[in-house]
Amino acid sequence: MKTRIFQPTATNIRRLAASLAKGGLVGVPAETVYGLAANATDAVACEAIFKAKGRPAFDPLIVHVSSLTQAKKLAQWNPVSEALAKQFWPGPLTLVLPKRDAIPDIVTSGLPTVALRMPSHPLFRKLIREAGVPLAAPSANPFGYISPTSAEHVRESLEGRIPAI
Repeated sequence: MKTRIFQPTATNIRRLAASLAKGGLVGVPAETVYGLAANATDAVACEAIFKAKGRPAFDPLIVHVSSLTQAKKLAQWNPVSEALAKQFWPGPLTLVLPKRDAIPDIVTSGLPTVALRMPSHPLFRKLIREAGVPLAAPSANPFGYISPTSAEHVRESLEGRIPAI
């Protein structure tokens, strides 16, 4: 497969969001580096992240959400975690909470907790909202390599392993 870089037009965002909702992989911009996103509630899609990156199965994924409402469907919350999310989300705060059944074990590497974050990057949040599903998204590079800071870097390192950026 050829890896294609899409411009962030409304049409392309809808197209890529639909692909994510159906189990596809997409390289996405985040606050600092690019991530490799898949539907966090789809075990097969998340397995594809591990395969594309060559990531070991013992290394859990962070799940990205577009709202606190979406996050509450994925983990068991308490007053402290809710206060932290309201204060610091969207932003670079990852909360590790007891997971709900909606999160497959592959995402958490079999652990009873899930790492949740609401990205501050507006395009990433828009893609999550449009897809209608939370997105698991580690950095978009082969495991152990430098994290990519541009779409071209993602294509150079994952060409043929993922369809879209």
